[in-house]
Amino acid sequence: MTTGITTFKSFLRSSIVTPLHRLLNAVDTPVIVLLYHRVTTLTSDPEQLAVTPENFRSQMKFLKDNVPLARFDDDWAKMAKPAVIITFDDGYADNVREALPILEEYRIPATFFISTGTIDTTGHFWWHELEQILFDTVQRPSRFTLQHDGRTTVWPSDTGEKRREVYRQLVPLMMEKDAESRNDCLSQLRRWANTGEIIAHCHRAMSLAELHTLAENELVTIGAHTVTHSQLTVLPPNNQREEIVTSKHQLETWLGREITTFSYPFGKRCHYTHESITACREAGFTKAAANFPGQIHRWTDPYQIPRHLVRNWSITHFERKLQGFWTR
Repeated sequence: MTTGITTFKSFLRSSIVTPLHRLLNAVDTPVIVLLYHRVTTLTSDPEQLAVTPENFRSQMKFLKDNVPLARFDDDWAKMAKPAVIITFDDGYADNVREALPILEEYRIPATFFISTGTIDTTGHFWWHELEQILFDTVQRPSRFTLQHDGRTTVWPSDTGEKRREVYRQLVPLMMEKDAESRNDCLSQLRRWANTGEIIAHCHRAMSLAELHTLAENELVTIGAHTVTHSQLTVLPPNNQREEIVTSKHQLETWLGREITTFSYPFGKRCHYTHESITACREAGFTKAAANFPGQIHRWTDPYQIPRHLVRNWSITHFERKLQGFWTR
């Protein structure tokens, strides 16, 4: 491990290997933001959102030993050295139960972007209900018929592999829908499976008490992440504004403090619009995080901050990926 740390520090000192990045970094100190969703151990994770506590601890220790760690709401223009920032999206309960103790262990600050619609409710994120219904080994009807957007789509569903294919096709389809249309799809799926709403404790969002526990920690910054975690591109401007502003006001009411940062659900450039950016600025947010790779410099648009998505990587793989993040 000592050799790996020495190599990584040498890499940062020579930063960066391409002429363009060497020039950019000579002009302005780079910052990179890492994006996590969950820290927990799951038996099934088709969206690859979870990092095990063991891998997360190794990743945080590596960062603590090697690079300056900053806050998302810091003034990055004042950074004297390349820095890394930790962020989480969505608001899973395991952020409090499993991620926070590790962050406290290494005294690492982090920003948690919270989707308010599932906080302190029995609801959870729709992709988990899809997974639980379609990946279940219980016998299901041989065909699933979905009425949506004025048309009918039929999938064979008589085997586990065919149901997994239904899942793979339903996820992008439902990403393109607003909350009401998604709920209608879920209702049709429940009727097909002859089941009620499935609640899995391992996938639940934070309770309000857990959100307060998180927010009261000195290492933590809370940001907004809409109400219903809908892709903003599919919503008209007024609905986008409502999602953005309502999530900010709800968090401020719950926590009694101003919320100044935001992240776009899903976060690729195709998942938000110019109207989304305008709504964030007018709502009083000072920064908004996206989900595409890139370094941050003082000329980076504060309403389109790039982030690097972290998967459940071993420390060796994490180190290799992190080196690449400084050049992308």
